Amino acid sequence: RIKEELDAFFAGTLKEFSLPYKVDGSEFELQVWNATKTIPYGKTMSYADIAAQIGNPDASRAVGSALGKNLLPLLIPCHRVIGSDGELHGFAGGVEVKKFLLEHEAKFKGN
Repeated sequence: RIKEELDAFFAGTLKEFSLPYKVDGSEFELQVWNATKTIPYGKTMSYADIAAQIGNPDASRAVGSALGKNLLPLLIPCHRVIGSDGELHGFAGGVEVKKFLLEHEAKFKGN
């Protein structure tokens, strides 16, 4: 099932994963990851947007730290979180992978 969903995602036909999973983290990390899951396919939000969404508007850097601990970066799509300046900042797989994923989603978001 994992392979099927990954294949569909990279073919541009899957916009939201349905794989069951469990993550462990602090209450703050779970809040950040849950907020990140609300970012629609092909869209982005800033670290500041996520911080504000979870009710902690001064926590942009802490949001980045929590996203750095995300072990499921496609299921919890932290590649969709960018800097307030519109620039790509940090990603466990590297900024080039983050750029690839965002370009991939932009290409297929209307399908």
